[in-house]
Amino acid sequence: APENTLAAFREGARHGYRAFECDVKLSADDVPFLLHDTELDRTTPECGVASLRPWSELSRTDAGIWHSRAYAGEPLPSLRAIAAFLQANGFALDLEIKPTPGDEERTGRLVAAEVARLWAGQAQVPVLSSFQPEALQGAMQAAPQLPRALLVDTNWPGWFEVAQRLVCVAVITNRQLMDATLIAQLHDAGMRALVYTVNDTNEAQRLIALGINGIITDAVDRFSPC
Repeated sequence: APENTLAAFREGARHGYRAFECDVKLSADDVPFLLHDTELDRTTPECGVASLRPWSELSRTDAGIWHSRAYAGEPLPSLRAIAAFLQANGFALDLEIKPTPGDEERTGRLVAAEVARLWAGQAQVPVLSSFQPEALQGAMQAAPQLPRALLVDTNWPGWFEVAQRLVCVAVITNRQLMDATLIAQLHDAGMRALVYTVNDTNEAQRLIALGINGIITDAVDRFSPC
């Protein structure tokens, strides 16, 4: 199914998954919606920077036709629509904050405030994750009660201390960075260890044997969710 759409969530649920990951950013009028890239070109027929368009335009954008004709007309979903689906089914969420470059702190702040509003009174709330510490800083300022996770793609200096400063509950690394030593370091610090994106069954089994807490995968048809 096309990424970051309700169709993709439904496909995962059909395979028995109860926890999901997606990317969120802001429209020109500050509506949180799902999209991975800064620009629209790769996953829609449109082009240009997505955050320069109001939600009234983005909500009519086809986010499925690039994948296949079967998904033609699948819209870009708002965070509100995703929240309704997840809460109706009792599903969990890792919500990756994907700011437009230069808008990291404000995006984190506004997304966190909207998550706090949408999930108010819910026993299970999303984990807010990001590669951008500034986005997590904004999230912490706006809604300190929401759990946070730092995404790490390369072993850049000081990332562990940043995760601690942001009071992260987890660190989610590129699968190639994760080993037994790092898992132990994170567990000793009271954080969970997760990895992305594992689509190979042998690699998944290796990480599970090391004591990984969670795996993000695209291969919902290949792995058991348990």
